Amino acid sequence: MSSSDFYERVYEVARQIPEGRVTSYGAIANYLGRRGGARMVGYAMNLSHDKDVPAHRVVNRMGMLTGKHHFPGTNLMQQLLENEGVEISDDCVVDFNRLFWDPAEMLL
Repeated sequence: MSSSDFYERVYEVARQIPEGRVTSYGAIANYLGRRGGARMVGYAMNLSHDKDVPAHRVVNRMGMLTGKHHFPGTNLMQQLLENEGVEISDDCVVDFNRLFWDPAEMLL
């Protein structure tokens, strides 16, 4: 599979993350059969901003907004999440475990 095909599959998964929920790069990679491929999912998210993909809902495995520097402005990723009711403190999703959306469980 080419990386552009993989990226499109990543975008398909990301588009299904419900508003007000978050997932991780690794959870998407695992769902797509690429265990250990979190970095590749991150690369896909970095290139997704003109593709109608809610990249702001994808965070690292600890709930940190590690991709925030790829959004225009200083706090856009945080603002988008907060607009959906997700509380952020110190660049981290508050109550991450409750808000975590696992594609392996939700996309059967």
